[in-house]
Amino acid sequence: MGKRKRERTLSDSEAKAVARMLRVSPQKLNLVAQLIRGKKVATALADLQFSQKRIAKDVQKCLESAIANAENNHDLDVDDLVVSQAFVGKALVLKRFSPRGRGRMGKILKPFANLTIVVRQVESEAA
Repeated sequence: MGKRKRERTLSDSEAKAVARMLRVSPQKLNLVAQLIRGKKVATALADLQFSQKRIAKDVQKCLESAIANAENNHDLDVDDLVVSQAFVGKALVLKRFSPRGRGRMGKILKPFANLTIVVRQVESEAA
């Protein structure tokens, strides 16, 4: 008995990693995700390492996790991996209030975001 195994949504040449509840707005996280979309994995890691954005470190950890998943769980070659998808989703928003003049209050929103990175193995061209 027990639950049935869920079918794999990705193809056999793909692996993914998800980073949830990153403390940054989805708009800012998407700027870093755009930086790595469609690039080879080695190039994407180098771009993230030298990025000035604070969240680039968390994106790098998620990308390294996707690479490790591809290598260990799906037996893909690391040298042929490309970031096929990197997409951002909204998570919860903490709502805080700051006192303002004349008894009013100002709303402070502290958003969280989710990041999903999918890497795909592409056939290297024989030189």
